Amino acid sequence: MLILLLIIPFPLVFLLHEAEEVLLQHRWMLAHHDALKKRFPKLKPLLTHLSRLTTKAFAVAAFEEWLIITVATCYVLIQGDYCLQIWSALFMAFSFHQLTHIVQAFVVRGYVPGIATSLLLLPYSFMILQSIWYFMSGLEMLLWGMSGIIVMIVNLRFAHWLGMSVAHKA
Repeated sequence: MLILLLIIPFPLVFLLHEAEEVLLQHRWMLAHHDALKKRFPKLKPLLTHLSRLTTKAFAVAAFEEWLIITVATCYVLIQGDYCLQIWSALFMAFSFHQLTHIVQAFVVRGYVPGIATSLLLLPYSFMILQSIWYFMSGLEMLLWGMSGIIVMIVNLRFAHWLGMSVAHKA
């Protein structure tokens, strides 16, 4: 029952969150790019990169990430080795991603793409994290969570490169 209620919905939850980002990120970034560069000059390279990430490029990147989450969810269904740990690492990375949107909204003092679904999904994320806590020790959660965040960061670079490559070839 735990799998049906908590694990299987994750790809759909991820898709909902990414849809908000895909639909709004590029236009929002273009509208706020100059103001953000003035407020955060050290972030200029990142802001420039995000401004060049078109809606199509972002959609390709989000799709690549969704595939990873879907494969990990299917791996839980076939009960592969370390399946819950791998899935949990990805979920904890996603939860960290949600927190970054909340922090961004506070720093920007307004809407950022991804904040609405991050806030909407907080109860779901809390419930999942609480469930993970029941089968992992605090140290295991920390180690798997950090592993998931590292994988997320490395994969994000790849996903953005893939998205930009596909979008510019079309």
